[in-house]
Amino acid sequence: MFSPSSLLSFSSLHVLLVLVLFFYGGNSSSSSSSSSSVPTKIGKGYRLIFAEETTDGGFIGHLQVKQKNNIYGSDIPLLQLYVKHETEDRLRVHITDAEKQRWEVPYNLLPREQPPALKQMIGRSRKNPITVSEIAGSELIFSYTADPFSFAVKRKSNGQTLFNSSSYGSDSFGEMVFKDQYLEISTQLPKDASLYGLGENTQPHGIKLYPNDPYTLYTTDVSAINLNTDLYGSHPVYMDLRNVGGEPFAHSVLLLNSNGMDVFYRGNSLTYKVIGGVFDFYFFSGPRPLGVVDQYTSFIGRPAPMPYWSLGFHQCRWGYHNLSVVEDVVENYRKAEIPLDVIWNDDDHMDGHKDFTLNPVNYPRPKLLAFLDKIHSRGMKYIVIIDPGIGVNSSYGVYQRGLANDVFIKYEGEPYLAQVWPGAVNFPDFLNPKTVAWWGDEIRRFHELVPVDGLWIDMNEASNFCSGKCKIPKGKQCPSGTGPGWICCLDCKNITKTRWDDPPYKINASGLQVPIGFKTIATSAVHYNGVLEYDAHSIYGFSQSVATHKALQGLEGKRPFILSRSTYVGSGRYAAHWTGDNKGTWEDLKYSITTVLNFGIFGVPMVGADICGFYPAPTEELCNRWIEVGAFYPFSRDHANYYSPRQELYQWKTVAKSAQNALGLRYKLLPYLYTLNYMAHTSGAPIARPLFFSFPAYKECYGLSTQFLLGSSLMVSPVLEQGKTSVKALFPPGSWYSMFDMTQTIVSKGQYFTLDAPLNVVNVHLYQNTILPMQQGGMISKEARMTPFTLIVTFPAGVSEAQAKGNLYLDNDELPEMKLGNGYSTYVDLYATVKEGSVKIWSEVQEGKFALEQGWKIEKVAVLGLGGSVGTSGLEINGSPLAPGASDIELSSVEQMHLQDDDEDGQGKKKSLMVEISGMSLYVGKNFDISMKMGTQG
Repeated sequence: MFSPSSLLSFSSLHVLLVLVLFFYGGNSSSSSSSSSSVPTKIGKGYRLIFAEETTDGGFIGHLQVKQKNNIYGSDIPLLQLYVKHETEDRLRVHITDAEKQRWEVPYNLLPREQPPALKQMIGRSRKNPITVSEIAGSELIFSYTADPFSFAVKRKSNGQTLFNSSSYGSDSFGEMVFKDQYLEISTQLPKDASLYGLGENTQPHGIKLYPNDPYTLYTTDVSAINLNTDLYGSHPVYMDLRNVGGEPFAHSVLLLNSNGMDVFYRGNSLTYKVIGGVFDFYFFSGPRPLGVVDQYTSFIGRPAPMPYWSLGFHQCRWGYHNLSVVEDVVENYRKAEIPLDVIWNDDDHMDGHKDFTLNPVNYPRPKLLAFLDKIHSRGMKYIVIIDPGIGVNSSYGVYQRGLANDVFIKYEGEPYLAQVWPGAVNFPDFLNPKTVAWWGDEIRRFHELVPVDGLWIDMNEASNFCSGKCKIPKGKQCPSGTGPGWICCLDCKNITKTRWDDPPYKINASGLQVPIGFKTIATSAVHYNGVLEYDAHSIYGFSQSVATHKALQGLEGKRPFILSRSTYVGSGRYAAHWTGDNKGTWEDLKYSITTVLNFGIFGVPMVGADICGFYPAPTEELCNRWIEVGAFYPFSRDHANYYSPRQELYQWKTVAKSAQNALGLRYKLLPYLYTLNYMAHTSGAPIARPLFFSFPAYKECYGLSTQFLLGSSLMVSPVLEQGKTSVKALFPPGSWYSMFDMTQTIVSKGQYFTLDAPLNVVNVHLYQNTILPMQQGGMISKEARMTPFTLIVTFPAGVSEAQAKGNLYLDNDELPEMKLGNGYSTYVDLYATVKEGSVKIWSEVQEGKFALEQGWKIEKVAVLGLGGSVGTSGLEINGSPLAPGASDIELSSVEQMHLQDDDEDGQGKKKSLMVEISGMSLYVGKNFDISMKMGTQG
């Protein structure tokens, strides 16, 4: 769903800015303008005046300002520095006011070690004074310069500098600045470093950060069609990938700070300009991209386990006016033979847009319950939207109970009044434990009314149709019930009387330096325990995700599914994400890949974009190509705007065919995707990944944003341009096999190939050395999950000796935890080798009981890339030779065709075979082994 600011494009934003400046008043003084109109270097920095070891193995120091100035306010005179190697691969550098507690992301919301209490070292005798200028951990070395104070982080193995805050020799930044409402620190960077992250924004240049593009972090309800603009989430983390003499080294840097910030990346440096909080840096040593994300999610929280059905296809629309429309959509998907697992409602089901209600006319409860009984019996699921704004209405029980429990954010002692879809609303304060309990109770009450299977929490940046201090107008209805519902109709006046509403430094909010309280909660509003919205703004959606997750898990003890628009560091532990209000354009299709890949790096791997675009209106060709991409998003959902033409996948025959092909493959891949979900939950590994995750030494793929991997070895190379019937795709070195025709092989030296891609075809290839578990697919994941398994084994084409590996995780997906050891899960390691003319394939099963109880069997194995030929007499299964015709098991082989690139003349090309063993009945829950002897090529 959108709101006024969601509708903005850059042209309309410029018109808006004129109105904003008129409404709020401009300020032309140099101390309250943006960074572009002030000197690059502010002040002389700090000097280290004291440092000593701490009892917990870290070290603490005091920093004294060298020369005070008043640009952006007064300097904090004395800072506390705390440094600790928290793990072998994680270093923390924490800098705060030495004499006064400052805002930090709440430790109960994002659990982590507490730094030493303030002032504990002031005036004490120096028992363990630091005499060295560096402190080494297992992987990282922290070093410092005392005057002016700066610090550096180096990699121990090769001495490479990962972060260096010294401004010595730099024209682009100065020394560290620490004021109450302005913090600045920078790092030098080598020009050949490839950086990723710093979101959420729509990046027109692809996944690699682009020098001099703006990166502003402040959660905002601005449509994702706006480029280089602060969007719904705040993730102040970046990954840095460098290639040193052909060897890749990756690390990441997190600044754990929830205040608004601008980050300036200039290619050879990176500067943070933050309007509050503290410097709380975490450095993760890697040195491979997967290792970086493992270390990062180990700290912020592992991604949430997802129910199996959530990996199926989802259909939504704002504008399903009544239940019969929803019923027709479900039936039309069945008729079109397009898979569908989950049907969604935007706010059409609500009574007057109010949370936790049903429209008694359009969604009468008895009929809705009958519909849910029907789809639930098939295994389908139903999800509805919830916005955080609670309608101010004396007859509305949710509001009355909230008021009685004092759960709302306050302004001048009263619940802060805003406007969203119901009209006048108050916003729950999810930092308040009473609010969390009340929210859980409201979700419980609603679930008793409607047994929904998950919740979609939207507008939680938080979005407000008004700005400033508002009151309900007398003598007129607000909203009127006619025209757009997003026009502010409250009586409002601007708030600029506090430094929290009008801070001295203006971040580039909404890409135009709009006031930070514009179209959101006033930043001088107050949360629980006196916390200012100014500080807590960007964790609002995160805190709502935590509360919603707790509520859903407490309902029936089932694994929750939550989709949240606003996210912060750690949100992936509780929720999935979609990329917000995009548009049905070719550009938006292309941008979606970058955003999806970024969220994997952010620790939110269950992510996708609105397929075919949220805003009007995709063409038939675009919707074809979009489902060919969207079928491979980790979260795959078609969603459209109220004003858009209908765009369900069955609306066009060609799109239906593309959906059958692409989603047909997705549903066969569900066991693989679910195993990737398990790997994400246990190690943080993204489901959808940039190619450099698997090929970190291959520099050509560092900026590649038009292809992506699912897991380590399944590559999607879609068409992203209008009118194209082929695609030029980069293939890292090795053998790749087409998933739609496994006789088609590409052996790459590391080069581009031009692939045929007619309208209904998407190119998906599987890399060598892989064992991929698949099933036979179906129209719904519940059915697809019970079909027989096929294993696809890939070797480098035609080689005489190689190995392949894979894995498979299976469990009862309703259980809240995703783990082994509970009696309701099975994990299988899969192995294969080819050596000296012999092929062996075997499994090692952990806790096979669950898989055996489900009766899952392997029916077929396909081995790709073999040299030579095969005779049936060479086949053994579990140690027993199989004679020809003695069983239902069949062995067949076919020669594979190798696609040549434009530079090859076809001479001396290798031959390879695909061998299939079918008709087997091997239990997934038991160890198996298969072997066969290869003949020689004729």
